[in-house]
Amino acid sequence: MATAATSATSSTNLDVNSIVSQLMAVERQPINKLNVKEASYQTKLSAYGSIKGAVAGFQTAMQSLSSASRFTKLDAIPSDDTILSATASSIAVAGTYSLEVTSLAQAQKLVAAGQSSSTAAIGNGTTTTLTFDFGTINNGTLDPITKKYTGVTSFGSNGNGTKSITIDSNNNSLQSIRDAINAAKMGVTATIINDGGASPYRLALSSDNIGVSNSLKISVSGDAAVANLLAHDPAATQNLSEDVTAKNSDFKVNGVSVSKASNSVSDVIQGVTLNLKKITTTPTAVTVAHDNASVSNSVSAFVKAYNDLSKTLKDISAYNPATKQAAILQGDSTVRSLQSQLRNMLGSPVTWASGALATLSQIGISFQKDGSLGLDNAKLNSAIANNVSDIASLFAAVGKGTDSLVSYNSVTSNSKAGSYAVNVSQIATQGNTVGNSAANTTITNTNNTLDIIVNGVSASITLNAGVYTAQTLATELQAKINGANTFSKAGITVAVTQNSGVLSVASSSYGSCSSVAISGAGVSDLLGATPTQTAGVNVEGSIGGGTCTGSGQILCDLHGLNVTINGGAVGDRGNVNYSNGYAFSLDKWASTVLTTDGTLASRTDGINNSVKDIGNRRAAIETRLLGIEKRYRAQFSSLDMMLSNMNQTSNYLTQQLAQIAKL
Repeated sequence: MATAATSATSSTNLDVNSIVSQLMAVERQPINKLNVKEASYQTKLSAYGSIKGAVAGFQTAMQSLSSASRFTKLDAIPSDDTILSATASSIAVAGTYSLEVTSLAQAQKLVAAGQSSSTAAIGNGTTTTLTFDFGTINNGTLDPITKKYTGVTSFGSNGNGTKSITIDSNNNSLQSIRDAINAAKMGVTATIINDGGASPYRLALSSDNIGVSNSLKISVSGDAAVANLLAHDPAATQNLSEDVTAKNSDFKVNGVSVSKASNSVSDVIQGVTLNLKKITTTPTAVTVAHDNASVSNSVSAFVKAYNDLSKTLKDISAYNPATKQAAILQGDSTVRSLQSQLRNMLGSPVTWASGALATLSQIGISFQKDGSLGLDNAKLNSAIANNVSDIASLFAAVGKGTDSLVSYNSVTSNSKAGSYAVNVSQIATQGNTVGNSAANTTITNTNNTLDIIVNGVSASITLNAGVYTAQTLATELQAKINGANTFSKAGITVAVTQNSGVLSVASSSYGSCSSVAISGAGVSDLLGATPTQTAGVNVEGSIGGGTCTGSGQILCDLHGLNVTINGGAVGDRGNVNYSNGYAFSLDKWASTVLTTDGTLASRTDGINNSVKDIGNRRAAIETRLLGIEKRYRAQFSSLDMMLSNMNQTSNYLTQQLAQIAKL
């Protein structure tokens, strides 16, 4: 009984959990060191992420500034903006122009005779074709009472093609005819006007395009009632009355008279678009000048973009003496390399610059003591005043040919700055078909159909029967070809000319894909028995003595330098000087830095590999620590048991000795 009681009350007070926990804390010291090291790596990764974001933002700014148009923009400012507004492109020439506007362009408006109902059928429903042609009313006088012409010598088609709709028993009411015209979207808008008279419903037609060359001629084939209502030939039967006469805009530029079919004119003053608003006989001035504010803002944007990136690189790698704290990437070789590359690029002049400017210091940009860029606005304004056209070459990729007919287009990232000699061995031509005898100018229903293939696209056309001159027949043929749906959808046009009555049809495009083939019932009357068909050829030549490919008028070398040869002679055609400005070069630099195998990616990949290695080492240590903890627990549990047994033995002996003492 005494032994049982002793065993139940014996205890060692050995806290195994606490002892093992403290020992394991010591054993985990290597993991804690790895965690600290990993946190340092993660902080560096975050810092490199900030650099990557800063370089990406810098590249976006450089891409915007690498376009020459940012530095060559011109303003066109009218002295009276109620008379006209104006815009100027980079090819405009600075100067002041005097304008007088004597008339504004307007569209023709025609009105048909009144009908008693807008929904009743007109005619008997016979299938009827309405053909709309657009052109010029030659000569003639408009009677203000009848609103119809007398004395018209001819109606000259404008060459943009005819459009047709079909009227039958399903759509021969006034409303249905209106809807059919509008649904065709052929350049005519139809409405119905109620004039309040005995037969109040009148069909009103308006040409969608303004100018004298967009007057209407309507041919009707089929139902006589529809023809009596809508057939309208200004040189013959006129069943419509003209409420508004088509007009051109008439004005003077520096005293030179100009007439245009639009109130928006872009081909009178080079690079300047005029939008005429009001008639005036008092001259008004339009001043074309460089947009100096735009140039100044663009230069300032360049300085700011660099300074923003420079500050990020500096702040992330500097030592702060005030706080005595080092930045995350202090002394980092990658950051130092980026800073060095930037400074070297900005400190080097632009090679092969086409103008007088080659360095940033010439326009007031220079490095400050803290490594940032400063801008001397007085020096910049002086450069803008004296060399504004050369500033673009400091920032953008700019090319210029010494031959006026050799135009620089573009380059690729593989192109290098330099002066490249251009030699042309073959000038690009247009495909054409030329008649071998004068055309028969009397067109009937037996010789008016043609099958045309232009640039590989085919269409069939039918000429209007009639007696033509050689010139009006050329205009009719051009109008029908250009008006063919398949050609207009493909953006294909031709030019038809005549020389001593012999017609020539030429594709408007250049190169080996340019061709014109004509066949059909009317070909021999129009072009003779054996017309000559000639396919176009591509330009051929070399740039910088290297092999080039030609496509139409465009010549491109193997490195991506692309120029257009706008005609001229074969042989040496001068040089194309091409330079890479700072913004263009820095954009390419940023792309290199940000690529998957670039400087930043290489550095972050190395750190990520180190983080991965730490993870592997930590996992191995964690596995080992599980065994160590298990061993510690077994050892101290055994010790606890041994001490407990010793305590029990001690208690037993104490009790026995006490009993002996009593005896």
